[in-house]
Formats: sequence, structure tokens, C-alpha cells
Amino acid sequence: MLALQITSTKAFMQQLLVGDAFEEYLLESAVICTANTYTIDGRINPEFYPPEERNAETIPYEFRPFSEQKGLCFDLIKGKHTPLSFKFVLQLKPEKTSALLGSDTSYASLVKALVLTVKYDGTHVTLITGIAYNTFSMDREPEQLWDKALTQFLSDKGLPFETL
Repeated sequence: MLALQITSTKAFMQQLLVGDAFEEYLLESAVICTANTYTIDGRINPEFYPPEERNAETIPYEFRPFSEQKGLCFDLIKGKHTPLSFKFVLQLKPEKTSALLGSDTSYASLVKALVLTVKYDGTHVTLITGIAYNTFSMDREPEQLWDKALTQFLSDKGLPFETL
């Protein structure tokens, strides 16, 4: 697990809610506190769709892609006042997780999801990495790979951070 503090909130928020930097993520959940508190459960409800549309092609993920929800999140956050806080729990898309961990390793079956929690407390944006495992493991290499990949991603996108 890695905790990072973003040192340029404005640049990060631009990439998160307007840019395409986080297109490879799914939205597990979001809580946005402004004049009201909004809670979004990113889990897709298959029963919403007619039976003929309930297939892996129409509903490829358990959670809605963040790219499809970021506009709503942006609309809830934007305004004259800075939000009091927010928290997004994102998961790297499964195909990106497999590519990162290596599909030929045992990590692909061990790891359910690579998780990124984005928190804003009214002053700072903090990122926390995590992993959801399918089963218990003492091996911490998947965590190290995920932490390294995230810091490289932030550097590549020009998003400055400090390790906490």
C-alpha cells in the first residue's frame, strides 16, 4: 500500500474529471460532499437491462467505467465553492490489471482488483493504492508492482506528488 499527496490539486483535478488520464479505471464508489452529500455506487445493475442485453459484450464489467461517470462527478463538484470533501474508489480495468501483473504469472489469478482511492479533504488530494485479493497471500510483489506502476503513471502524466 502506498499513500501519496498530490502537490498540484488543480492539475490533478483537470486530469481526473476533464482529461482522459483515468480512462482505464472503473468507478467502484464515490462520495461527494458539497452543499449536499452525494453517494454513487458504481456497481452495474444487470436487471436494469432487457434479458437480451445482459451479456458480456453489453455489460463487460462489474462496475461502470469511470469515463462514463466522471461527467456526473464533475457536475456535482463544479461551482463557486470548493467541495468540502470527496472520495472516489477506482479499480484498474481487469485487462489492464492482467497486463500489469503479467497474465503468465500466478498473480493474475491471485489478484481480484488493483484499487486506487482518491480522497480530497478540502485542502489536499491523497491517493492510496490497494489490492483486492481472491485469496490470502504473503507475497507482496503484486502490491509493489502496482505502487511502482501508479507512481510511473503520475510522473508520465506530469502530476507531481509526495510520498506520505
